[in-house]
Amino acid sequence: MTLPIDMVSDVVCPWCFIGKRRLEQAIALKPEIPVEIRFRPYFLNPLIPRAGISREEYLTTKFGSPERYRGIAQRVAAAAAAEGLTYAIDDIKRQPNTLDCHRLIRWAEPSGNAAHMKQRLMDLYFSKGGDLTEREVLVRAAADCGFDPDDVRRRLATDEDVADVEQEANSAKAAGIDGVPCFILGGVVAVQGAQAAEYLAQAIEDAYATRAAAE
Repeated sequence: MTLPIDMVSDVVCPWCFIGKRRLEQAIALKPEIPVEIRFRPYFLNPLIPRAGISREEYLTTKFGSPERYRGIAQRVAAAAAAEGLTYAIDDIKRQPNTLDCHRLIRWAEPSGNAAHMKQRLMDLYFSKGGDLTEREVLVRAAADCGFDPDDVRRRLATDEDVADVEQEANSAKAAGIDGVPCFILGGVVAVQGAQAAEYLAQAIEDAYATRAAAE
């Protein structure tokens, strides 16, 4: 039996950046349990326009000022560093709408590259200050994950899967998910937040046992 793990998250959520790494560590702690990770979309900032806004405007609107956010961000950056990740706070200049990012992750699923695609987008954003509102940034990220750039460029210019991604993200909120990351393990256990790898590993074991007992 393979345990499905649905990770509901957004690529611009720093705790999702950390949570994905901790999930991977948790899975490594339970090598005897086969799992399938499915990445589900969530809009951390649903009111951000498709063109994005400046990071300064975003931080001022949400936190009062970029300076007020800095104290929070430094603690998150330290947590990221403890997991071997880089959160380059000062390099992020634009706050994107992530609809197109979620479309890319969705398109990577059939080839088994969704995790790679998601990681690439988060690395670009958090570690390199990449502007995820720029179409060519997304095209290059997709190419790094094995996509044909011309095909991705063409698909991004259409409304392919826009409605489906929006519906799935809205359904997560309608189901009561008001914070991410949220891990739904086998449809029987839900874990909210970027919990420690050991905690997640135990939750995976519990969910697997529950599913196995029901079969």
